Amino acid sequence: ESEWEYAARAGSTTKYPWGNSVGNKNANCNRCGSQWDNSETAPVGSLAANAFGLHDMYGNVWEWVQDCYNQSDCSGAPVNGLARGTCDTKFRVLRGGSWASPPDFMRSAYRGMSTATTRINFYGFRLVQD
Repeated sequence: ESEWEYAARAGSTTKYPWGNSVGNKNANCNRCGSQWDNSETAPVGSLAANAFGLHDMYGNVWEWVQDCYNQSDCSGAPVNGLARGTCDTKFRVLRGGSWASPPDFMRSAYRGMSTATTRINFYGFRLVQD
């Protein structure tokens, strides 16, 4: 989860990497101004990349991360960047929002969650290489 947020923020300190307002056509979400808003997944790379050159970190599909979901906040999470891998819950963290999400769900700090067995057309994952 911490790696996802680092990559998504791309050095920014604002709500979104492009500023504090969702703006228009910066992401694919419900009311973000893209042609796919609230209807379907956009083709990868259809919208501008962030400062790290990464596309679709916000909107399109919620991205599963490795961490277990902690209902309160990030207290107790590892400080070395590793995932919160052991937990007493069936829920896992989702980040970034989707084409069906309102803009507030796409804020850099917003954390979603779902059971690890849930399958739906606006959940996905990102492959990365260490």
